[in-house]
Amino acid sequence: MAKEHSFDISAKIDLQLFKNAINLVEREVANRYDFKGTTYEVTYNEKAKTLTLVASSDNKLDALKDIVIGKFLKQGLSSKVIDELKVEDSSGGNRKATFKVVDYIESKEAKKIVAEIKKLKLKVNAQIEGDSIRVKGAKLDDLQKVIKMVKEGEWEAPLVFDNMR
Repeated sequence: MAKEHSFDISAKIDLQLFKNAINLVEREVANRYDFKGTTYEVTYNEKAKTLTLVASSDNKLDALKDIVIGKFLKQGLSSKVIDELKVEDSSGGNRKATFKVVDYIESKEAKKIVAEIKKLKLKVNAQIEGDSIRVKGAKLDDLQKVIKMVKEGEWEAPLVFDNMR
């Protein structure tokens, strides 16, 4: 019998890279001229999986968000790692933006990904296992075609391919 190969599609993020990016944001903002003398705050809550940005105005908040996304990209993380929940007024006339850290694939999106894989009509089997999708097949070429198709698609979650066997 031919050996079966497999890989997993998940949205797990490397927490160390994420924290490194947040630390780099803190350093850069502390040295930026346009943030001198203004209020800003970058807070990551690991238990609640939220990132909170506080700045003195909407413009500064947008600049802070751009810096955060830039640092994520430099660390090799997707910009889809955070999803904006709300922007609201904070104490002292500041603005506060709260982001959800996305490290899972929602079941609705997972079903969509599995359906797209089945549309390829390759000899592969895709099934949802918890918060990841396991794709199995006899030919590595088929699995690589699946990876290529999934990478080219527009998905909400920051997809990661791992456990290639």
